[in-house]
Amino acid sequence: MATSKYLTTQYTSENFVESSGAILFDLSHETKRVCLIHYIVKDEWLLAKGRRNCGESRRDAALREVEKETGYKCHIHPVTMSTRAPRATEADDVSDQARSYPDLSEPFMSLFASWVKDQTQKLIWWYIAAVDEEPSDSRPSADCNFTAEFFTYDEALQKLTFQDDRNVLARAITLVESP
Repeated sequence: MATSKYLTTQYTSENFVESSGAILFDLSHETKRVCLIHYIVKDEWLLAKGRRNCGESRRDAALREVEKETGYKCHIHPVTMSTRAPRATEADDVSDQARSYPDLSEPFMSLFASWVKDQTQKLIWWYIAAVDEEPSDSRPSADCNFTAEFFTYDEALQKLTFQDDRNVLARAITLVESP
């Protein structure tokens, strides 16, 4: 029996959770801003994300979780980015390499986290979103454990509690600001 030449790890459905989130931008002003959520219970500043429900698309989960945790309706904001995924219109034998495409609404990043104590794996898919309405300075979310607030890019990068969130936000800012 042959063994794969690739490093692989398998998890059953009891040992993984899939989440989706989106970096929520306010693009309506000259100085663009990004929304962070304040998790009141632990006094942490985070990016909005949450578990995907059974049968729900990753994109729909991201939009649902952002609205639930920030209180803002939003839409996925297309950006120009590189991806290894081919366009649906490309030939089946297109090479497996990163290519840049305009107006993509795909996840721009994924994050894998492991909890050693119970062997749970968490996969988070990250999207870029923009608010559908003029945001207020601070807003309670539908979830009473969170409040949402918009910050300039620099303020948000300083405010986030975790470095992984800073890395996700920095990449999102680069994509939003790229022509």
